[in-house]
Amino acid sequence: MTITCGIDWAEGHHDIAIVDAEGRTLARARIDTGVAGFGMLLELIAEHSGSPNETPVAIETDKSLVVVALVAAGFTVYPINPRAVARYRERYEQSGAKSDSADAAVLANVLRTDRHVHRPLPVTSEQAAAVKALARQHQEAIWAWHQTISRLRSVLLEFYPQALKAFPNLKHHAATAVLGAAASPDAAQRLTRRRVVAILQRCGRGNQSGLVDQILADLKAPALRQPARVEVALEGTVSGMLTILESMRTAVTDLEAALNDAFAEHQLAPVLTSPPGLGPVLAARILAEVGDDPTRFATANGLRAFAGTAPVTRASGRSHYVKARKVRNKRLGDACHWWAFAALTKSAGAREHYDRRRAAGDHHNAALRNLANKMLGRLWWCLRNGQQWDETAAWPTHERTPETVAA
Repeated sequence: MTITCGIDWAEGHHDIAIVDAEGRTLARARIDTGVAGFGMLLELIAEHSGSPNETPVAIETDKSLVVVALVAAGFTVYPINPRAVARYRERYEQSGAKSDSADAAVLANVLRTDRHVHRPLPVTSEQAAAVKALARQHQEAIWAWHQTISRLRSVLLEFYPQALKAFPNLKHHAATAVLGAAASPDAAQRLTRRRVVAILQRCGRGNQSGLVDQILADLKAPALRQPARVEVALEGTVSGMLTILESMRTAVTDLEAALNDAFAEHQLAPVLTSPPGLGPVLAARILAEVGDDPTRFATANGLRAFAGTAPVTRASGRSHYVKARKVRNKRLGDACHWWAFAALTKSAGAREHYDRRRAAGDHHNAALRNLANKMLGRLWWCLRNGQQWDETAAWPTHERTPETVAA
């Protein structure tokens, strides 16, 4: 008997549904997220004549531990986009009602009826999975660091705008180090030139005497003030946030070092770092999102669509227009954007292509997206064939033709 399995996952439990080829729900169950629950899932599948080789499993994530266990057991797992599941749900329920057990049945039916239009979880090596974990956490740490810097700016603007004038860019280590010694207007008035010089020297900025004078002048400039008790409270807030930022900066540095080490051990590292503009961090992010399964993307267009560099065409009747792709892997798209930007100063061919797109009417982001689309296609070929980047092949002389404006 052909059966399909759907899992509606949650933090503390999973709902399971097993459906046969006729659409009949053979079993429903709620299991825990540990070893006992996974054993119950295997027993339930076996009771209905299922097996790892013949029973596909649908779930709305690719990161849960149950997914790892299913893949290790030999099951083919299909991670289904929650937006797609929401549309499938409307096939069975028009009232808007929703339950976890019903969602599990919907997922099982997705594979029963439309398995051919969904992609199974790609086969990824343990090395690539480690790079993916580090690359994503490194990027998340950077985003969290930037968010905390924005919060610090907001607090400083509330009672200490002189600090923002002295340090427009709070990402610099020297800026947060000096602020640690002068976290309020009162503390700034007590700050000495000798103290600032010592702090800047520790941060590698000790040879700029004019910078010291500018910092002291800006921090001690007359300004409007909050009441004394409010200033004390906000000073404590700033000190706490500076401590958090320092810890986050250290975490980002440590994660980047671990990411570089893990990426360097992967066999595709020489290929991914061969294109101009692709350093170890961006290359690791691309490997993290693309994976190392050579059969995952049968064509370059598939990879381009996954990254969102390829445009989308909408045609209906006499209406026909092309627009940028919004549904995409945003992490891969972000890495390709910065790769294209870095390539402008590293590759004459990339610069020429970008300039032609701009001359054709593309704005900056559209021109970069078009350039990334071009380079990603070449990178697909390099990964497919295990060959390093060749500038001559990437930018042949016969490509000097006018182009239309891209989305």
